[in-house]
Amino acid sequence: MSKVLIVEDDELIAELERDYLEAGGFEVEIVLDGTEGLNRALAGGWDALILDVMLPGRNGFDVCREVRKELDLPVLMVTAKKEDVDKIRGLGLGADDYLVKPFSPAELVARVKSHIQIHERLLEHREQQQDLGIQVKNLLILPKARRVYLNGDEMNLANKEFELLLFLAQNPNIVFSKDTLFDRIWGMDAVGNTATVTVHVNRLREKLEKDEVSPQYIETVWGAGYRFKVG
Repeated sequence: MSKVLIVEDDELIAELERDYLEAGGFEVEIVLDGTEGLNRALAGGWDALILDVMLPGRNGFDVCREVRKELDLPVLMVTAKKEDVDKIRGLGLGADDYLVKPFSPAELVARVKSHIQIHERLLEHREQQQDLGIQVKNLLILPKARRVYLNGDEMNLANKEFELLLFLAQNPNIVFSKDTLFDRIWGMDAVGNTATVTVHVNRLREKLEKDEVSPQYIETVWGAGYRFKVG
């Protein structure tokens, strides 16, 4: 049975969400405080996290940021605010979905089920990649060995260059902003800024691409970020 943690300070809303999720076949625990919610989430064993934005202790954005440093699981953020900036901030911190109150509890259950299924398929795909490597055109990435080969020749990549390339290759054809890449690869508390991402992408292109103006692998999407091209 999949386990879901609800971090929500409105007890009536939390109990309604729990009732619907339990009726949908989930095991559910409720926490009413952000600080305690973070501690329970980091204890592990959860298949999904439902996270309110406005919480006592630590707000939902802080909790999401800390959870993303340690755990790989679906995070659905819930808020009474309708401003796009909050939605963009939540998704930028690694949330998988964003619901604005009031919403249908049945829709919440459907979204939780969908994200857990997507996450399970993604984990299965990544495990296969770890075993077999990622082959794209003349590029081969071996995650476990932390080696990269281009046209059969091993490449010499710095640690962050490898991590950036691997992350993009594991999430092909998805556009990631510089902010998101910096958070995922360097971490929110890292010293530096998004210019670091540009520098590392340029270094990778120097090593990967025959024509850096028309790259085969890491493509610039102007005004949005970068994506790893497959197909």
